[in-house]
Amino acid sequence: MNLRASTKHLSLPFFEAQHKEIGNCLADWLPKQNIDESDDRAACKAWVKLLGANQWLRYCVPAAHGGAFEKIDSRSLVILRENLAFHSALADFAFAMQGLGSGSISLAGSPELQKNYLPQVARGEKIAAFALSEPDAGSDVAAMNTVAVHADSAPVSGHFSYEINGKKTWISNGGIADFYCVFAKTDMQMGSRGISAFVMDANTKGLDDSEHIDVIAPHPLALLKFDACKVPGSQMLGEENAGFKLAMATLDIFRPSVAAAALGFARRALHEAREYAQGRKMFGKTLADQQITQAKLGEMAALIDAGAVLTYRAAWMRDVALASGEASREDYTAAAAMAKMVATENANKVIDMALQMHGGMGVKVGTHIEALYRDIRALRIYEGATEVQQLILGKSVLTGVI
Repeated sequence: MNLRASTKHLSLPFFEAQHKEIGNCLADWLPKQNIDESDDRAACKAWVKLLGANQWLRYCVPAAHGGAFEKIDSRSLVILRENLAFHSALADFAFAMQGLGSGSISLAGSPELQKNYLPQVARGEKIAAFALSEPDAGSDVAAMNTVAVHADSAPVSGHFSYEINGKKTWISNGGIADFYCVFAKTDMQMGSRGISAFVMDANTKGLDDSEHIDVIAPHPLALLKFDACKVPGSQMLGEENAGFKLAMATLDIFRPSVAAAALGFARRALHEAREYAQGRKMFGKTLADQQITQAKLGEMAALIDAGAVLTYRAAWMRDVALASGEASREDYTAAAAMAKMVATENANKVIDMALQMHGGMGVKVGTHIEALYRDIRALRIYEGATEVQQLILGKSVLTGVI
């Protein structure tokens, strides 16, 4: 696909010179890449390898372990995901899951764990995955039933080892990951305050990640089964029973980037709609000459920009305002929720309008607009469904954060 995404938005005051350089370099590089995406799992492996070899995965980890910045930079994640999603949903997925799957290690991993996993994530040599959701515990994380119990009567070298039993579902990169950040109950009586996190290698005895889940927009997704999986205590992330806060902190980093992926899909839909409208002959004119078409294109552009401003604000707030103390954690959480909600819902509207403009061609399997129509749907659900973001924002209004 010899199509370069626009980078006009990088002139907005949310971004610095380094972000403009990242965005322009990626926009120039992506059209030259050609990955066969007929097999989603093979394609994601290929994208991870390609993104790692060309140093784009450095933005997923801190500089101490091969990353581009001292800390994970939200604005870079936003720029990268928006551009990748414009080009390919699977390219965006491959990049995003490297960051999300290893994010908990960046935040709470011991120096040894960070050394053992993060450099290989940055080079695209290990594929990461984030294992939180369960069949009966999606938005309600406290309902988690996967358990981790001490496998020793006494600590060994200062650590207990753990035996993990249970199931995880809707796990992105499931079946192709080299390791999983797994969240499990270490105290069944404490609800969300009794969850701990572990790094588990995919070849751990008793772990079965072979059950692939088919969805409307194909990508690596699996059910994980844990049957007496033994994990050394040194593989725990942070303290025992501190897993819930770690999971939320990890999601907090990447939530604006989900909004950015939606922007990439929406911008591509607008491009496809404009190109189709300018070439489609109708009643002696082009479709683009019709006033109703022009009105729809204008509405689509406004919907995209509304989500974009909120997305860039949230990323800027985490990188700058939150880091400097000008904004609180509550301010950022609300901003990230607003960005994720508005950008994904608006992108869904934009893509629907673009498909409608294509008429029958819009639902033809194999067209890019048909693929976008399927790709956008999951973004309104994962990493906090729209309804969850609405609850966050409602509470923020009632408590005076907004």
